Amino acid sequence: MCIYIIVEGKNDRSKLRPLLQPEINIVCTFGTLNSDKLEALREQIYDHEVYLFMDNDSSGKKIRGILRDAFPDATQIYTSPGYAGVEGTPEEYLIARLEKAGLQEFIIYEAQ
Repeated sequence: MCIYIIVEGKNDRSKLRPLLQPEINIVCTFGTLNSDKLEALREQIYDHEVYLFMDNDSSGKKIRGILRDAFPDATQIYTSPGYAGVEGTPEEYLIARLEKAGLQEFIIYEAQ
């Protein structure tokens, strides 16, 4: 089974990519979700393991709410409101969040 992490933007993806093995798919919403984009995500991710890792701001919360409805079984990963989104979160904290979500076997610890 494939694993997908959905993030808001390409900077979030760029921040996570060096921390995770290549078999983890990191998909961007690019900050917006219309019905076409949401349907494309559903088709792409259909029946795979999904994690939602959005920024802890109003935009991220809005996107998380839409995605939570689309992927009700998705695991939620949260960053601290004190950081400027996923891209502004220190790698050590991101790794701790990924571990808490149960993804430790896919983490590349040398990336720190």
